[in-house]
Order: sequence, then structure tokens, then C-alpha cells
Amino acid sequence: MQADSGNSGRAAPLGATILPGGVNFSVYSRGASGVELLLFEREDAAHPTRVIRLDPGANRTYHYWHLFVPDLQPGQIYGYRVHGPWDPASGMRFDPTKVLLDPYGRAVVVPNGYSRDAARADADDAATAMKSVVVDCSAYDWEGDVPLQRPSSRTIIYEMHVRGFTRHP
Repeated sequence: MQADSGNSGRAAPLGATILPGGVNFSVYSRGASGVELLLFEREDAAHPTRVIRLDPGANRTYHYWHLFVPDLQPGQIYGYRVHGPWDPASGMRFDPTKVLLDPYGRAVVVPNGYSRDAARADADDAATAMKSVVVDCSAYDWEGDVPLQRPSSRTIIYEMHVRGFTRHP
């Protein structure tokens, strides 16, 4: 399915964000020439049930690729395929045969057949790749936890090197 300009979505916030009527997806990629959003029914599905190609004119703002997909719900499994140059010498390693996690995703599913070897092979890894999951953050039960009402002027932030602080003499 080709994305239309009416569903261009917003660049912020990054990740999958539930909005009234659907989900906004946004991902950053400076070197990408194209992005596809893949929607899956199961974490071990060999093929996505829906592939949405993002239009660089309607679905890109600077280096942010974004899309609003109506009628999606929490629990939707998704991933990306990103197109671009293959030039390892300059750090460009785009491979559109690979399903990529959302770097701002809030949950991940791992299929039973997950394989790191399949991720390195020169073939489609949709059936064995980890995938992201849409999460409704507003539904989280904080169990009464609330932010501290402490002004910045009364706050101390202590930064340390974990190994140096915890290492036995």
C-alpha cells in the first residue's frame, strides 16, 4: 500500500505513539532513501500482513520518516525495512532484506525461531527477526507512584563510573 499525504503523520515523538484513531510512527534515518513500515499478525510470521511504503515527499521531514496509520491498536507487531546505499567504508550498511527494530520502540517480541545467523545471512529474515510492538503508555499502572515535587535548586545529581565505584579494592 502506498501512503497518502492525508496520513503523513508527525515527526515527533519518535517511535510508535497511540493517538486518537490510530498510531503515529516516526523513525530517524539520515542516509535512507526509502522506508517501509511492516505490520505483522504474529512475531514468527514469514511475511508481513501489510507493507506501507513511506513517500519521501509526504512522509519525511528532514531526516525523520513518519506516518499515521488509522485503526491500529496496542499490541500491533511491526518493523521497518530501510533502503539506502551499501557503502561499508563510509558506514552505510542499508540492507532492505532485513527487518529492523524501532530504536524508540517500547516493547520487543522474539520469535521462537529467532536466529542471529539469519540476521547476518544475505536473505530475508522476517520470520526469525525480533520485532517491535505498539504499547499504550497511558494504560500503565504506576501503582500510586508520582514524580517528586523537588525543585532543581534542591536536587543533587551524582555521576559516577559504575566499575570504579563498585570494584572491590
